[in-house]
Amino acid sequence: MFLGDNVTSQQVAQICDALKELQDDVSVPRNIRKGAKEVHAILQRSNESLDVRVASALSVLDDLVNDPNVPIHGRTAIWNIMSQLESVGSEN
Repeated sequence: MFLGDNVTSQQVAQICDALKELQDDVSVPRNIRKGAKEVHAILQRSNESLDVRVASALSVLDDLVNDPNVPIHGRTAIWNIMSQLESVGSEN
């Protein structure tokens, strides 16, 4: 395992933690929590390359962030997660 792989796996773990917090936030609509759970599952897939997982996750998150029912703090959390994912994707 390369040092870069270890750093990337730590970043993905941090992103998954942020997604878990979004999933557990009862002030966020159910469809957003379900989407966060879906993104978490996408990132955990080991049979796809990291680039594919990041692109798939960003696509789902983009749909979620544009939902008019998302509260401001939920939208901010999604933007932060998207930003972290983009940095992971650009490093590969």
